[in-house]
Amino acid sequence: MKKTILILLLTVVAIISTGLVMANGGEHLEKANVNVDDKASLQRGAKVFTDYCLSCHSAKYVRFNRVASDLGMTEKQVMKNLNHLGGKFGSTMTAVMTKEYAKQSFGAVPPDLSLVGRSRGVDWLYSYLKGFYADPSKFTGANNTVFRDVGMPNIFWKQEGIKKPVYEEINGEKEVVGTELVKQGTMTPEEFDNMVRDLVAFLSYIGEPNQSYRKSLGVYVLIFLVILFGFAYAMKKDYWKDVH
Repeated sequence: MKKTILILLLTVVAIISTGLVMANGGEHLEKANVNVDDKASLQRGAKVFTDYCLSCHSAKYVRFNRVASDLGMTEKQVMKNLNHLGGKFGSTMTAVMTKEYAKQSFGAVPPDLSLVGRSRGVDWLYSYLKGFYADPSKFTGANNTVFRDVGMPNIFWKQEGIKKPVYEEINGEKEVVGTELVKQGTMTPEEFDNMVRDLVAFLSYIGEPNQSYRKSLGVYVLIFLVILFGFAYAMKKDYWKDVH
């Protein structure tokens, strides 16, 4: 019986691990190390998101008043610093660029980012945002080590600087294995990393605003199950003690 349970557990772990590798596409991802409980980080990330991402991408499942409540911001702060379209305090985060213009400029409407933190994962997002490099053969002038041939331009090139690809020969073909900074941007590498980390933390938060509560509640649930198991085991021992 114990051997069967062990085999089942190992099978589940193997399936989960395989799924994670397939979801990541097999690429090497950097650890984001974000903290969704750090409200200062989330506030900075919200500013970056609305200043740069909300120009093209929407977050239609997120409302400004909910962000204000969760991040400890006043209505005045949100309306002045985050709500660039001047919509209502209770409105959702709508992209500045229209769908028609997006189709004309990029051939497709940029995806909504409300749930991108859950669908992609924070490590993927962090590595993707840091993975852009100059590629003159592309319409946008940039490519990405995590998402090859992506249609999105490198919106942070001024802050990060310009990077070139680093190649290695793999199975007889040249493959991009990393990037190298060739021109310094307005930020140091450490400052840029922190900015991207704040943005990813905010994207993680809007993907599941209650995740901190869920995780803390999970601890109490596990404690309850352990106690319940103790009572159940004691009852089992008492019930079967005379049955032999």
